[in-house]
Amino acid sequence: MLISLLAAAAMAHAAPAACTAWGQRGAPLHRDDFSGPLAGYVSEYAKKPGNVVANRDGRLLIDVDSGATVWLDKRLSGNVLITYTRRVVMGGAKNDRLSDFNHFWMAQDPQNANLFTRSGKFEDYDNLNMYYAGVGGNTNSSTRFRRYGNGQRVILGEHLDAAHLLKPNRDYKVEIAVYEGCTRMLVDGDEYFSYRDPQPFTGGYFGFRTTWSRQTIDNLKIYQLE
Repeated sequence: MLISLLAAAAMAHAAPAACTAWGQRGAPLHRDDFSGPLAGYVSEYAKKPGNVVANRDGRLLIDVDSGATVWLDKRLSGNVLITYTRRVVMGGAKNDRLSDFNHFWMAQDPQNANLFTRSGKFEDYDNLNMYYAGVGGNTNSSTRFRRYGNGQRVILGEHLDAAHLLKPNRDYKVEIAVYEGCTRMLVDGDEYFSYRDPQPFTGGYFGFRTTWSRQTIDNLKIYQLE
């Protein structure tokens, strides 16, 4: 009995505290309604006929037959909140595929001060330090949250139920927060993932990520959290 009590106490002591505080919106850091030419981003994808990353009709369009990452070319640091709207378009076009509503945040390359050196292939990013969330991955069969670091991609959360998978042509409101060692992602106000990191990433880049799909993005806003 004593051993069991000691073990339980040790586990309770080792368990990280839940993330319950997320601060208040402070100074705006970035805002984009994608109404003009695409500027201030770095796009990594196979640049060939039929693949498009550009502003169209007041939204950022990512229309590709393979992997693509669109990085905001602005390093974020400290406590931040990222919000935007995103849609996976399904209408019978050649790249229409209900899958891979993905994100990278607080991304850094530990071997290179210049992060933007990749082709857009998913495996190109394996050696980064960052957080990753993929909604509707694997042809809309899984939704996962990972921490990349030291060459490892550790799954910290997973959903397989229909409520956490994608619906076509629906605008989703996404909020990603990094605050005092915690990070989380909300989709339409529902918490998909939350994690207190014992070794948190406190600075890096944010990127929209997908593979073989047609998606549009609007109303990107980033704030410092106080």
